[in-house]
Amino acid sequence: MAWWKAWVEQEGITVKGSPHFNPDPDAETLYKAMKGIGTNEQAIIDVLTKRSNAQRQQIAKSFKAQFGKDLTETLQSELSGKFERLIVALMYPPYRFEAKELHDAMKGLGTKEGVIIEILASRTKNQLREIMKAYEEDYGSSLEEDIRGDTSGYLERILVCLLQGSRDDVSGFVDPGQAVQDAQDLYAAGEKIHGTDEMKFITILCTRSATHLMRVFEEYEKIAGKSIEDSIQSETHGSLEEAMLTVVKCTRNLHSYFAERLYNALKGAGTSDGTLIRNIVSRSEIDLNLIKCQFTKMYGKTLSSMIVGDTSGDYKNALLNLVGSDS
Repeated sequence: MAWWKAWVEQEGITVKGSPHFNPDPDAETLYKAMKGIGTNEQAIIDVLTKRSNAQRQQIAKSFKAQFGKDLTETLQSELSGKFERLIVALMYPPYRFEAKELHDAMKGLGTKEGVIIEILASRTKNQLREIMKAYEEDYGSSLEEDIRGDTSGYLERILVCLLQGSRDDVSGFVDPGQAVQDAQDLYAAGEKIHGTDEMKFITILCTRSATHLMRVFEEYEKIAGKSIEDSIQSETHGSLEEAMLTVVKCTRNLHSYFAERLYNALKGAGTSDGTLIRNIVSRSEIDLNLIKCQFTKMYGKTLSSMIVGDTSGDYKNALLNLVGSDS
């Protein structure tokens, strides 16, 4: 499943929204759930996890019109912890949510490179354009400039290259001669010499289409006698290695990539809640069902079962509603 095909698949959606939708009673239900002492968390879960993002935006408008309050701010004041983080994430329009995740990854001390790599390597050109627009509107600065200011060296270059969205070519055209040439160039830039010509890797990985890269990876394996992943792991390290491997993973199978992100967020001691929330929220109206299938294939257990084992309370219930049944 090439990464750009994933955007058009209806069966991938776990959160479809309410067919007989009226925002006014929903807004009223939420108001009552938060009025007075104590909060009815279940009522909040029942409304917000069962509506599409577009419907949630209408509920927020109705809430303000009926009660003169901002819905997201009211939720923030009534809820706390991971559950609050998840519910607030649901209230952001999709591109504004991803812009916020990128902004949060760069603000303060230290940069969460993993978040930036994940978002930039897995989105289409149109999505990246919308994210950049939302970022500039909400934070008053350019996403590209902020990334340049926050990263350096080859990592900065690969991220800026990814941001250009040059890998989008839905035509599926592959020039076999060019694929062989690219594979030879990658081999010459890595395995063949002492030291690595990182820019050659970055240019090919970031500017060729997914279908073309699949052919390059095949040709590379014939020439080098090992996979492109093996070469990247032996030739690079740290965040640059992670960025290159992510591009390869998203090219080979986008759903497997997200399944792996979710698995790693849940396995072992402690949960990486940021990764869990971001990926479930952002994929729930795109391809989460397909990611769930891939998850079960790869790990022999369901995403839901791991969420049950790793989270609790309202947070768990809300996540399970978003993930949907294991049918």
